Amino acid sequence: MLSGISIAPVDRAAARAMHEHICEFAAPIGSLGRIEELAEWLAAIHGGFPPSPYERRAIVIGAGDHGDTDATARRVRAFAAGSSAIGAFARAARAQAFVANFGLARPAPPHERIFDVAVAAGTRGFADGPAMPHEHVDAALRAGVEVFERVRARCDPQILALGEMGENAASAAALVCALTGAPPEDVVARGAGSDEARVRATTALVTLAVERAGEGDWRAIAAQAGGYELVGLAGVLLAAARARLPILLDGLAVGAAALLARAIEPAAAEYCVASHRSREHGHAVVLRALGLVPLLDLDLRLGEGTGAALGFALCEAAARMVCEMKPAEN
Repeated sequence: MLSGISIAPVDRAAARAMHEHICEFAAPIGSLGRIEELAEWLAAIHGGFPPSPYERRAIVIGAGDHGDTDATARRVRAFAAGSSAIGAFARAARAQAFVANFGLARPAPPHERIFDVAVAAGTRGFADGPAMPHEHVDAALRAGVEVFERVRARCDPQILALGEMGENAASAAALVCALTGAPPEDVVARGAGSDEARVRATTALVTLAVERAGEGDWRAIAAQAGGYELVGLAGVLLAAARARLPILLDGLAVGAAALLARAIEPAAAEYCVASHRSREHGHAVVLRALGLVPLLDLDLRLGEGTGAALGFALCEAAARMVCEMKPAEN
């Protein structure tokens, strides 16, 4: 699966050239801090100056249900009605947001920006066995590539943010543990309303899924613990990296999808930046594994791509800086 996707490494020479360009500004080198690093990363992706000011921006939110729940439907309906958090954040960021139904238990409402590419009506959960058949892993990845191509046909984005909707804390934690070797106790979410009994139960469930995955490859891990929305987002990420787009990551669940994409094609991770540090327990494990330092730390933990959307403004600032600032006069 996806053997046809070949992702070129980012252009390190372009990043070095951008550093030299920044050194010529009428401002002390390093005085703009992480924005300078961000500009160099953008140059490495584009092979030169970024397309200032990133007018065409897109957010892809993967949606899916897990086990016996269908809790995601309300959030998808809010998106369709224009009243979701990510809808508000997308409007603030001048971005077009799209929801991809990779595996909702109920049909998504018809909407021009909701893509129905469902592989199944939710996973089976993984309490009693694999979350999905191996062939569904491949199907979800292909659906992610299809979603990216639909978004590209709709708005031809120059930069992409990723988010998710789904009760996927256990699935994301299991993927992270299986792909990084981190112990479940370091990853399992301790969010609002999570008492210790629930944390222990989730930790035991994640441990079981990781043990079942064993020494298997990425496909076996995804089948054991994946959610359709997380596997689908890995496909979106791989397609976006192949197209050489900067990819803004959200929190723990999107980070799990990024780890899966990296396991499939290591170069994909070079196209990712962490827009923020989530309040979710375990996100720090993801950031360390991907080697990413977040741009923001705002205690966010909603998901939907809300944190990722905030990264657009910083990328625009970095692009404008290198395109509009002038070298110092002698």
